[in-house]
Amino acid sequence: MRNRNHQDSIRDSGTAVSPDLAQFIDEALSRSRAPVDPSDAVLDIAPLMMELSARANEMLQKAHLRSDPAHYTRNLVYCAPDSCLSLYALVWLPGQWTPVHDHGSWGVVGVVEGVLEERSFVRQSADDGRDEGIALARGGVVLLPPRAVSTFVPNPDHIHITGVPAGRPRAVSLHLYGRTMSDFNLYDVEAGTRRRIAVAHNES
Repeated sequence: MRNRNHQDSIRDSGTAVSPDLAQFIDEALSRSRAPVDPSDAVLDIAPLMMELSARANEMLQKAHLRSDPAHYTRNLVYCAPDSCLSLYALVWLPGQWTPVHDHGSWGVVGVVEGVLEERSFVRQSADDGRDEGIALARGGVVLLPPRAVSTFVPNPDHIHITGVPAGRPRAVSLHLYGRTMSDFNLYDVEAGTRRRIAVAHNES
């Protein structure tokens, strides 16, 4: 049975979602509330995201599938009133990529359509809070087909770029975060620096 408080928070947020999508949000909220460890949160939510990704085309609205020829598109699906959770539908046209970035949060990503490519970067030293002198080495590559799920936790933060190479079809993915993902650190790998930037999204 759904937690009544979670239902109320979805309704109070003004977000119109399908019953199945609301159920996923309810479950994600209940499994990620503090003091839950981020590793336990993603462990519990990952199977739910896999199930959601398989049926997401039936639940997502047209507004969730908007795209832009200039850059990848973040379409807000849900944001908790207390900013403890947010869900976005991202649309990637061929050749569109994120910059190298981190998240400052745990996250669960599920692919709905196409193949999403993730290229990771590994810090060569501990994060001491400085925004310069950051040595990053290229890490591995993960190809995520439909229904594939990827997760990450902070401390150390997950640093990567994500996108779709030119020549591949469009991809659509769902991104769940343990906060409102309105900003993140952008990394300049060659300069060894990072800076906090605001990240835009489309309201539903």
